Amino acid sequence: MQKQSEMTAMVITLLLSVALGFFSVLVIKEYGWLVFVFIPVLIGYLPPVLVGRKYQISKSRCYQLGFCTLGLAIASLLLFAVEGLICIIMSAPIILLGTWLGAYLGFKTFEDRWIDPKNAMLGILLLGCGTMNFDYLKESANLIPVKTRITVEAPIAEVWTNVVTFGKIEKPTDWIFKTGISCPTDATIKGTGVGAIRYCNFTTGSFVEPITTWEEPTLLQFDVIEQPIPMNEYNPFWDIQPPHLDGYFLSKRGQFRLREISPTQTELEGTTWYELHIFPQLYWKVWSDFIIHRIHQRVLNHIKSSTEK
Repeated sequence: MQKQSEMTAMVITLLLSVALGFFSVLVIKEYGWLVFVFIPVLIGYLPPVLVGRKYQISKSRCYQLGFCTLGLAIASLLLFAVEGLICIIMSAPIILLGTWLGAYLGFKTFEDRWIDPKNAMLGILLLGCGTMNFDYLKESANLIPVKTRITVEAPIAEVWTNVVTFGKIEKPTDWIFKTGISCPTDATIKGTGVGAIRYCNFTTGSFVEPITTWEEPTLLQFDVIEQPIPMNEYNPFWDIQPPHLDGYFLSKRGQFRLREISPTQTELEGTTWYELHIFPQLYWKVWSDFIIHRIHQRVLNHIKSSTEK
């Protein structure tokens, strides 16, 4: 009978989590605190609490129930073409921590009455309402800068030429671009000076970048008015394009700054300013900064090698 009760508890938790997830993504259109904080805690907490009302349950069994339910939730996301494997892997640290915390609180609720069950359920309800409020309020869309610099063994004028446009970059060897993350391939430009349109081409499409500052050979600045999806998400069962690929990461502007170190040596710095609309932003910013740095490094290293040849 306890096994049956455990299965029922996992199914109830799974259905409730799916409903909350769809509400967050499709109704309030947010990948945020509700998805990445509250739902993992709920997945860990609810199964042991539902079972613990009738049966004695150990700490290890609480963890097993929580993580089994999480496994079912992840399998459902993949099977029903809701999400891709790469995003799930990227979110794994935060959702695993939330599930562990929920299972621990579930154990404490019934094992030694550390938390009164009624107060615990009220606390979980308040946490859910609080996370939804965070998502409704949304954080201000501040631009986040990412800077990367290298030294090129060449005169500044030659480096400038390869900054404005550059030819095909060799096939990527960096592991991050083998996961489906969009990868820069080349850059072209129509016109010269302010008002020219630069196209930075990626494996998923092109960034359209009107030039706003042209101070040859030291500074090239541009806005971003169009951009492709940031990645091709991988799902072992289906071809998918989940909602988080559209509008949740927005590159807004960029620049290349060149500084002459000596007649034959140039410091080259690339900067991207972007908006991030996935929360908790503190966690997801680590991933987005890391990926942008890798994109910068791929472009800057290509400019360096092309110029030094």
